[in-house]
Amino acid sequence: MAKAKSVYSCTECGGQVLQWVGICPHCNAAATIQEAVADAASPGLNRYARLADAGKLQRLSEVEVRQENRILTGIEEFDRVLGGGIVPGGVVLIGGEPGIGKSTLLLQSLATVGKSRPALYVSGEESPQQIALRGKRLSVDVSNVIILPDTDLSRIESVIKAEKPEVAVIDSIQTLYFRELQSAPGSVAQVRECAARLTRVAKATGATVVFIGHVTKEGTLAGPRVLEHMVDTVLYFEGDTHSSFRLIRAFKNRYGAVNELGVFAMTDKGLKGVSNPSALFLSQHDAEVSGSCVMVTQEGTRPMLVEIQALVDDAHAPNPRRLSVGLEQNRLALLLAVLHRHTGIACFDQDVFVNAVGGVKIVEPAADLAVLMAIVSSLKNKPLPAKLVVFGEVGLAGEVRPVQRGQERLREAAKLGFTHALIPHANRPRQAIAGMEVFAVRRIEEAVLRFRDGFAG
Repeated sequence: MAKAKSVYSCTECGGQVLQWVGICPHCNAAATIQEAVADAASPGLNRYARLADAGKLQRLSEVEVRQENRILTGIEEFDRVLGGGIVPGGVVLIGGEPGIGKSTLLLQSLATVGKSRPALYVSGEESPQQIALRGKRLSVDVSNVIILPDTDLSRIESVIKAEKPEVAVIDSIQTLYFRELQSAPGSVAQVRECAARLTRVAKATGATVVFIGHVTKEGTLAGPRVLEHMVDTVLYFEGDTHSSFRLIRAFKNRYGAVNELGVFAMTDKGLKGVSNPSALFLSQHDAEVSGSCVMVTQEGTRPMLVEIQALVDDAHAPNPRRLSVGLEQNRLALLLAVLHRHTGIACFDQDVFVNAVGGVKIVEPAADLAVLMAIVSSLKNKPLPAKLVVFGEVGLAGEVRPVQRGQERLREAAKLGFTHALIPHANRPRQAIAGMEVFAVRRIEEAVLRFRDGFAG
């Protein structure tokens, strides 16, 4: 046996150095270098050489392109996030906080897939009795699902090749270990090697492999960053474990839209898809309230209505507070400066708090105009119309820029009963939308004037 030696790897990027250093020279992360014991003749070091020997040169025009039918999981919201279902031979990585519902969702999916196709559940954390008990609690038929309680990568590879499942779930990738590596399970070397070998098995056999991944306290997937580059799809569970609602967002998808969002409700029978998620993010007010503005955000291919709330109050400290929940905080400071510069509305002596209702995170700049209108409404203590939707990006020069898929956003708002819309001039519809009056503006000053006039004709 080759002599074992110590290696130093970065837990953030997986880069290796000859000795311990305080800052990783590859990604400049601090305090991420850890010592591990690795075999000098590790086959993982020759992975790329083996791939080069196995490959052959060919022209793209000679490659046979086959249209593979996707595998439906039986959960419409999950299929939406995946881009229409599971792709045969694909590799999916799904991460989230403990107890948020990762194992529950995948067990429900396997129960449906197992009725017509061979399905395998590899459990490195729970016993078969615990999994069967969960299936009974969820009232799903898991009788056709093959259970493998093991963490040895070699045995898992053998079972996948022998049983030939069309879908295999690995719960979780951080619990697996490769015997020829002497580092502990969950280390950078183990996670990288196990993921790489299972990815090759998926591509060679056509089986879809789904990894469940742990997350760090910062909310990112534990292990090397290269793990996300290896797989085809990366999904993140979002939401508060104390709430019954869960969100799944696609951060990477080679077979579908990025930032696609699936909304679920946790019930005593497992996760159920929410067909109308806009209802979750809209508050039910008995009367019109100031500081509330409804916007239409685009999550992947789905337009969704979200309520933006703002509270502007006198500051009681030398430095006024600027706090945003669900929106980018630096963007809030930028928008307040634009509001002051181009409309003369100053908030330098006010605390400003902005919140996206329902715990949803909005990353697109289409929320700019809605945030500003909510702030002006709170500052002036004057409510916006109850059936008004607002969207648009605001530039530093005060211009209101168009956003993508403006027509789809307007149609979604009209479908839910909204009768007025404040939008960028470039997004104005060419044909009138039944039951909706559209106010198209070119600059933020025009939007504020519309607000002062009460959105009259």
